[in-house]
Order: sequence, then structure tokens, then C-alpha cells
Amino acid sequence: QVQLVESGGGSVQAGGSLRLSCVVSGYTGNIHLMGWLRQLLGKEREGVAYIYPDDGSTYYTDSVTGRFTISVDDAKTTLSLQMNNLEPEDTAVYYCAAETRIARKTSARRLGLSYSDFTWWGQGTQVTVSS
Repeated sequence: QVQLVESGGGSVQAGGSLRLSCVVSGYTGNIHLMGWLRQLLGKEREGVAYIYPDDGSTYYTDSVTGRFTISVDDAKTTLSLQMNNLEPEDTAVYYCAAETRIARKTSARRLGLSYSDFTWWGQGTQVTVSS
């Protein structure tokens, strides 16, 4: 079992910054993919930034490249998303997620940011950016 609890959401003006954190508890040894996804009202959830803890490789959706940075500690107990130069279009509910199923390791790598069938999810945190 893995539990994820997010914090750090809030309201900010365009151009501002926020840092989201996701505390991970339980057995983290099998986590091979972690990510931040977001969902706007009435739209599908989309991958924003992913990290593969085993080799540290990171992936970002085009709209946040250069503005957001994903990171995780060596123990995989804290996943973070530093968001700079925020835009109104970044307004959404942000979720952290983790994947532990070994059978999904290859397909998750292949799908990249399109992979959304994570096993473990946080409760979500609202980010609102005003113009």
C-alpha cells in the first residue's frame, strides 16, 4: 500500500510561483514512475510532469517546459513540483500519482505523458492563477 498526500496549492497572480509537495508513505520500494497530472473542470486529466526515480529522467508537457520542475528525493517519500511564471491556463486541480505495478513498467515508459492509469493517487490540490 502507498498513500499520497498533496499540499501547496492556492491562488496566485499570473507570473507568480507555487510549489506543490506530495508526501508518500507506505512501501515505496516498487515505485518506478511518479508524476503530476492536472484536470480542468469538464476536461480529461492530463500529464504535466513525470519522473522516473530509478534514473532521474523527467518529462514535461510542452506548455510547462521551462516553467515547471519536478523532483523527488532518493527515498521516494517526497515528490515536488516547482511552478514558476504561472499563467491563467495553469488553473486546475493538480494530482500527484505513483505507479508500482511492475507489469506496467514497459508500457508506462512507452506511453510517457500519455500514461494515466496510475495505481496510487493523491486527493488533489487546487491551483488558481488570476490574470
